[in-house]
Amino acid sequence: MAEDKENQFWYNMRTGAVERGFQSPSVDRVGPFANHDEATHALEKLRANSAKWSEDDARDDR
Repeated sequence: MAEDKENQFWYNMRTGAVERGFQSPSVDRVGPFANHDEATHALEKLRANSAKWSEDDARDDR
């Protein structure tokens, strides 16, 4: 069953708003998220992922 991305939640990086469905241009959106709460914490998730990837890259460079 394909995911219904039009009804999932997205975080708008330009406005900081949580949106349901494709309300803003894709360049401004990150997601999709399963629920409103996950989308609300999108920046925290992005920062955590970025830190993990940086650590992984540094470990790979050794």
